[in-house]
Amino acid sequence: MCGIIGYAGEDRALPVLRTGLENLEYRGYDSVGVALRGHEGLRLFKQAGRIKDLSLPEDDDSVVGIGHTRWSTHGEPTDANAHPHTDCTGTVAVVHNGIIENYDSLREELSDHPFTSETDTEVVPHLIEEYLAEGDDLPTAVDRTLERLEGTFALGIVSTEFDGIVAARQDSPLVIGHGERGAFIASDVTAFLEHTREVTYVEDGDVAVLSNGGVEIRNGGEVVERPREHVEWEAEAAEKSGYEHYMLKEIHEQPTALRQTLSGRIDELNGEVDLDIDLPKEYLNSLEEVTFVACGTSYHAGLYAAQLVESLADVRASAEIASEYEFDGGRDPWRTLVVPVTQSGETADTLSALRRAKRAGARSLAVTNTLGSTVTREADETVFIRAGPEIGVAATKTFVSQVATLALLSVAFARARGELSTTDAIEFLGHVRQLPGAVQKVLDEEAAFKEAATEYADGEAFFFIGRKLGYPVALEGALKLKEIAYVHAEGFAAGELKHGPLALVTPKSPVLAVLTQGSSPEATLNNVKEVESRGAPVLGCTSLRDAEKFLDVTFDMPELGALSPLIANVCFQLFAYHVAKLKGRSIDKPRNLAKSVTVE
Repeated sequence: MCGIIGYAGEDRALPVLRTGLENLEYRGYDSVGVALRGHEGLRLFKQAGRIKDLSLPEDDDSVVGIGHTRWSTHGEPTDANAHPHTDCTGTVAVVHNGIIENYDSLREELSDHPFTSETDTEVVPHLIEEYLAEGDDLPTAVDRTLERLEGTFALGIVSTEFDGIVAARQDSPLVIGHGERGAFIASDVTAFLEHTREVTYVEDGDVAVLSNGGVEIRNGGEVVERPREHVEWEAEAAEKSGYEHYMLKEIHEQPTALRQTLSGRIDELNGEVDLDIDLPKEYLNSLEEVTFVACGTSYHAGLYAAQLVESLADVRASAEIASEYEFDGGRDPWRTLVVPVTQSGETADTLSALRRAKRAGARSLAVTNTLGSTVTREADETVFIRAGPEIGVAATKTFVSQVATLALLSVAFARARGELSTTDAIEFLGHVRQLPGAVQKVLDEEAAFKEAATEYADGEAFFFIGRKLGYPVALEGALKLKEIAYVHAEGFAAGELKHGPLALVTPKSPVLAVLTQGSSPEATLNNVKEVESRGAPVLGCTSLRDAEKFLDVTFDMPELGALSPLIANVCFQLFAYHVAKLKGRSIDKPRNLAKSVTVE
């Protein structure tokens, strides 16, 4: 979940690295560094903190370099633990995203080498150093080093002995950019998108050699061809566009993201959906279970989808936290479809769950936002949510786009299984079509959420409640507030309040309730009365008539049937954003978190 960037070409490397690291800070931002390869050897600049705090030269003319922005896993965020890491002689520098699992044994084996950090990464340059001393060139030394490593990694390596960059990948994201005046490596295309949109996604086991403006990829010692792809979205899509924070920009991009998600996929006249997947009708009819596996926000999307699949397609469905997932309990792999949901396509826990399901023999269908990601190569089928780049660490537009995509998937399953009539499908898809406009109506009322945040920001704890489809939205609302405002917030199934959590309710604990279609609002209203009798203020997202008499703050919601709770989620996003802003939090880069969690 760190970010790496590298450049080898004709232009000065440092400006490329600086901008690339700024673009990658959503992946980690507790320490940063660059290594520049010039005529006089390697120049290293690194320290704890962010790229804006790093002192860099203005006059360096190196045309080869690598950079790193870190989210700490091994060792605290200190100057010594910052990447790049070097060998004993200072002739090799390495940046790394991932975990070297056998670094303890390698470190013992390399005990005659002085280590200057607490990181697992530092074993890599010392191994390369030993092979270089035996007469290998850098690509060969890297090949031999990779044979010794266990774990996950994307590596970028420079040396005074080689005029270019060697990069490698195993279970961590790595992409190559092909520019007119040089080549790039990075954890994500956002790092170099202003320079090129022609990319190659590096696959597991690949070693890429960037030199003299050219790129050669090897796997198992043999040169391999990997396809070039064209990134459709423009560099401006990853910029703030006048918004104070990426998160606010991405909240307001949700109508556009939804239109992209839905475009070309709905035949509303006939109640059909086309997601360009190959799951035969006979297979879908044989299913006994659909299991969504995911983490964090994607898990909440999976919870929402599981309810839609059960109600529309009449097949048992569940959502499981990927890090806890096992293919057990008597599941029949031939009758179980596993759906990994991951925005980045690189989430380590989700990939591990997918691999466990595949080993058991189950079929898989990935839902992701990222072309060329690992999950797209390992799953049997893939549906892209097409939300565009999301830079803010706290997911917003990807959640709504995930749910919309999964809603379409639910209709596709239901129609194939003959469980959803044309009339009902047309009605449901009509609601899906209205999602962008409904979200826009909520965004147009942002001032109301800012006002509510101003009034209740000093709450000691916040409780989000909802039933049915409102429950995953309550969980997601609480997660957003925790992530960016650093306050205690919990999401509950509303009926569970009286089974313990009610003891925590006080006048200083605002309750935010989902009271829309699809969330049993009348029953939830009884729970609202329970907390009000304990003095707690209640803020409700509702489409109920006369609900305002029971609420301290009312947010009127459009009625979209089973998708109505998804609109309430936008209210919770805006509330969380404005609470965090009032508290002066680092909204786009919340403490201790990173965007793409590529370690287990």
